[in-house]
Amino acid sequence: MGKKRVVAKAGVEGDKGAEAKVARGPKKKFATGTLHIKATYNNTQLSLTDPEGNVLAWATSGALGFKGAKKGTTFAASKVGETIAEKAEAIGIKEVDVVVRGVGSGRESAIRAFVARGISINALKDATPVPFNGPKPKKPRRV
Repeated sequence: MGKKRVVAKAGVEGDKGAEAKVARGPKKKFATGTLHIKATYNNTQLSLTDPEGNVLAWATSGALGFKGAKKGTTFAASKVGETIAEKAEAIGIKEVDVVVRGVGSGRESAIRAFVARGISINALKDATPVPFNGPKPKKPRRV
C-alpha cells in the first residue's frame, strides 16, 4: 500500500533530522560578471556568468510562470531582469558587462530592470548573429 513514514521528535539526542536546515548563499562572491541576454520573439533568457564564463545564475520568462505569447513581452523581460538582479546582489556583483543576442522586444526592458536595482554596466555589446551571405537563390524556372 505504501511506505510508512516515521516522524522523529525534535528533542531526541542523536537524531540527524532534528537539525534545522539553513538556506545557504553562494559559495563564492564576485565583484564583476557578465550578463548574457537572449531575447527572442517567444522568450527572454538571462544568464549571469563570472569573468571566466561559468554560469552563476539564470532566469527566463517561462521559468517565472509566463506562458505562450506573454513570454516574449517587455513586461515579462523586465520581471526576468529584476529576478536576475536579486540573484546578482546575493552573489555580491556590483558591475557587469552586458552581451545581448536576438531581436526580441525584451532586449531593452531587461537591461533597464537590471540597472534599476543599482548594478552598474561597464560595457554593452550586441552579439546578434547576422547572416552575411543569406540563403541560396532559387533556380530559374524552365518552361
